[in-house]
Parts: sequence; C-alpha cells; structure tokens
Amino acid sequence: MELLELSKQWLTGLADREQLWIVHAFGVVLATLAVAMVVTFILKRLEKKADNNDATWLMMLFKAARSPTKGIIWLVGISWAGYLTHQGMEFDLVNAVKTVRQVGIVLMIVWFLVRFIRLGEKEFLHPRKGDPGDPTTVGAVSKLLRVAVIVTAGLVLLQSLGYSISGVMALGGVGGIALGFAAKDLLANFFGGLTIYMDRPFAVGDWIRSPDQEIEGVVENIGWRQTRIRTFDRRPLYVPNATFTQISVENPSRMENRRILETVGIRYDDVIHIKSIVDEVRQMLIDDDRIETEKQTLIVNFTTFGASSLDFFVYTFTKTVNWVEFHQIKQEVMLSISEIVAKHGAEIAFPTSTLHVPHPVALARAGSEREAKGADRTRETTDDGNNENAKEDVAGSGDKEERPSKQSPRKSRNRSAHDPQAGPEVSDNDSETGEESEQ
Repeated sequence: MELLELSKQWLTGLADREQLWIVHAFGVVLATLAVAMVVTFILKRLEKKADNNDATWLMMLFKAARSPTKGIIWLVGISWAGYLTHQGMEFDLVNAVKTVRQVGIVLMIVWFLVRFIRLGEKEFLHPRKGDPGDPTTVGAVSKLLRVAVIVTAGLVLLQSLGYSISGVMALGGVGGIALGFAAKDLLANFFGGLTIYMDRPFAVGDWIRSPDQEIEGVVENIGWRQTRIRTFDRRPLYVPNATFTQISVENPSRMENRRILETVGIRYDDVIHIKSIVDEVRQMLIDDDRIETEKQTLIVNFTTFGASSLDFFVYTFTKTVNWVEFHQIKQEVMLSISEIVAKHGAEIAFPTSTLHVPHPVALARAGSEREAKGADRTRETTDDGNNENAKEDVAGSGDKEERPSKQSPRKSRNRSAHDPQAGPEVSDNDSETGEESEQ
C-alpha cells in the first residue's frame, strides 16, 4: 500500500509543469535509442545487399558510416535532452551543449572519412576482382588523404571553439620559416619520401641495392621519414628518405632476364676440336626452352689464346628472374658444356707449364760431367779419410816407443851384467858392503 501511495505522489509531481522536463528528457533518450537501433539495422541490411550485388564501394560506404552515424544520433539526442534539462538546473547548459555537439559532429565526420579511406586502401591492395594496386602508391595516397582530413578537421574545430583561423594561418606562416630552419633534415626526409612516392624507383617487396653505399635488401616499408629494408642476413636497415635523392639505386627486381656469362678453357692439344665444341654448345642453348634466344643476345665463340688454354665464352640470358631457378639452370648448362667437351675427347684446361729442351744431347753430356765430378769428389773425400787414419796410426806407434825408453836404465843394467865387456855387475848390496868396509 505504501508503494502505491509513493507512485501516486511521484506521478502527481510529474504533472507539475516545473518537473515535466524529466519526462521529456527520458522520452528523448528512449527515442534516441530506438532511432539508433533502427538506423544500425538499416545500414547493416544495405551493406549486406551491396555486398551481394558486388557493389564494393557502396558496401564500404555503408560499413564506414554505420558506427559514426550511430554516434551522431546519440550525440544529437543527448544534446537535445540537455536543452530540456537546463530548466531544472541552476546554471545554463545551452552554450556548453552547443559547443560539445559541434565538436562531436566534426569528430564523427572525421571518423567516418578515416574509416572509408582505410577500407578503400584495403580494397585496392586486396581486391576481390582484378589485380592489386601498387602498395607504395596506395599507401602514399591514403596517407595524404588522412592527413588532409585531419588538418581540415583541426581548422574547423579551432573555428568552432572561437579561435581565428586567419591568425592561426599567419602564425603558421611565420613559425613555418623557423620550423624549416630547425627541422631541415626532417623536411628533407619528408620530401625525399614524397619523391619516392611520385617517381616510384622501387616499391614494397622490391630487392634494391646501391653501388654508392652498402645498401642491399628487400623493401618492407616506405614511410614519410625513413624506409625500412630487410637485408639478406635478416637484419632491418633503416635508411632516411633524403639518402635516396643523393645516391644511385639499382632495382634488380625489375629485371626482365638474368644473364649467364662464363669463360671455358680447352687444352692446346684439343685445338682441332674447338670449333665443333663451340657449335654444339651454341645449339644446346638454342634448344633449351629455359634460355631466352628470341629477345636477348646469344653468343658462344672462341675468343682467346690463353696462357694455358684456348678460351671460348658463353653469353646468354634465362627467361626466369627467380634467383634460385636461375642458379639451377646455370648449373645444368655448365654440366652440359662439360659433357660436350668430354664427348669430343677434349679436356677442360687448368694452369700448366711445359718445358721444351732444344739440345737434349748437350744436356745429357752436362749430366755425365756432373756425375764424374761427383765421383772425383767422393774419391778425394775417401783419400782424405785414409790419410787421417794413417796419421792416427803413426801417432799411436810413437806413443808405444816412448814408453819403453823410460825403462832403458834397468835394461842397461841387466845387459851389463851379462855383457863381458861391461865388467862385473855391481849390485846394490855389494855397494853397501863396500861402503861399510871403508868405514
């Protein structure tokens, strides 16, 4: 019962004109919700129908407009409710709501345009029908369009907030001069990127290299300030765009054919086979379907009397530009050339030296004289060895003779004892006896 009484009192209060704004605001919110749901449903159906009819651009338009349209509906509904609620507030919300609504509508429009540009970029890069567009050109155009939309929206927002656009433009002109001097390198990279987008010397996915600097790899991204290149050892290389305006750039990805240029040497002993070998190698290349002989030059000719070989060179082009396939074809061509050379009984030459002797008899005589001199030297060496041995023997005998001479007094005494001419032998004992007698 108390709940019913409270409900009656609340409804009675709403009947008062001063509290009627609450009912109006609530009704506006409900109406906004209903309109947003209906518009979203309609846009989804239109998007699906356009997709089924292959109307790609209409489909992208409805898809890009779905969320921003819902945002605009809610923004208008809430601002309308704000007009109604200001009657119950102590301060005026009209001016604030008006500014918020203008800013919000500009942002929703920017959101729609940016979404539409992004969807268009995806469609150009990955179309449902036809060939895809150039990634570099599509990326450049989409970036320029987004920048133009954002700059324009910024100026409109400044005007909505009460700022003078003419004053901002004047300030930008004066500040642009100072900014140009302070950020000249940044501007140089910007215009370098613009040059790449306009001239298109290379695109994303191309293999490029520069003979002026150590730059070689596959282009992964082209930005406004720098270009990212993936080198063949899988390292990222970041090159400022201004660099490409000062160096030469080679783009091997855009070559039409790959060249085979090789020189083959044959022995001088096989000179009678050189013409037949050259002719058969030329015919082998003409019969190969992988070799481009109609649009490109084919040369197989004997060219040089080399230091140790008879040289002929092979100059031709393959139809493929794929790096792996090219080397496979080149390998098979080189093996075929070696088989042709072997089939004719010839051999591929390698660096050699041949010694020609004009007088072999004189050379043999000189050899015999060397042998005789060697024998004489051996004989002299033998004689010298014998002389040295003889000297050693003589020296040894002299030593033996000197040793008995030291014992000569004793032998002389012995010989005097038996020698009759020497007189009686006087012993040591006798001498001692004589001395005692004298005493």
